[in-house]
Amino acid sequence: MAKTKPGKKDLDSYTIKGTNKVVRPGDCVLMRPSDSDKPPYVARVEKIEADHRNNVKVRVRWYYRPEESIGGRRQFHGAKELFLSDHYDVQSAHTIEGKCIVHSFKNYTKLENVGTEDYFCRFEYKAATGSFTPDRVAVYCKCEMPYNPDDLMVQCEGCKDWFHPSCMGMTIEEAKKLDQFLCSDCSSDDDAKRSLNSFPVSPAAEAKVEAKRRKR
Repeated sequence: MAKTKPGKKDLDSYTIKGTNKVVRPGDCVLMRPSDSDKPPYVARVEKIEADHRNNVKVRVRWYYRPEESIGGRRQFHGAKELFLSDHYDVQSAHTIEGKCIVHSFKNYTKLENVGTEDYFCRFEYKAATGSFTPDRVAVYCKCEMPYNPDDLMVQCEGCKDWFHPSCMGMTIEEAKKLDQFLCSDCSSDDDAKRSLNSFPVSPAAEAKVEAKRRKR
């Protein structure tokens, strides 16, 4: 374990200026950007320390937004998606604006309501090379894209794969009214199709386990 430098002491917590919110190591925080036009940066606090003048600094591990990565934002990236980077930094605690929660991808898909403080992370990101871990994820639909939790998808009763309504030539409104959905590969001219009262409209974590998966 690294030794604390002379004149510095580790702190168990820090109260965000002007609030009663307490930050501890391991918490995720929103940090004020130098450019006021940009959204706040998201970071995970690794360590909190104060110097002999009681100036509080935080060692953080940055989360990157997709548009901040080398590859940029792609179609399957969610609006609240972040990448946990290997970029560490030391910042003044005064730049912390608030706290937030970075959920696992599985837990994020279970949220009934996504708040402004809710984000999710499914990839770790190497800032120098632009590479991701994992480098492969399950893909869905005939467009073979990873799941974007912001997009509604419908499940085929035949193959159990998930599809975007637009890829199937439907509007979202039409998809919501369906009693049953069969993809083009599973549909036939047989009129004796089962009539179902309802079907899953978005891949819940449990349902996705049963979905047909392919690797890109």
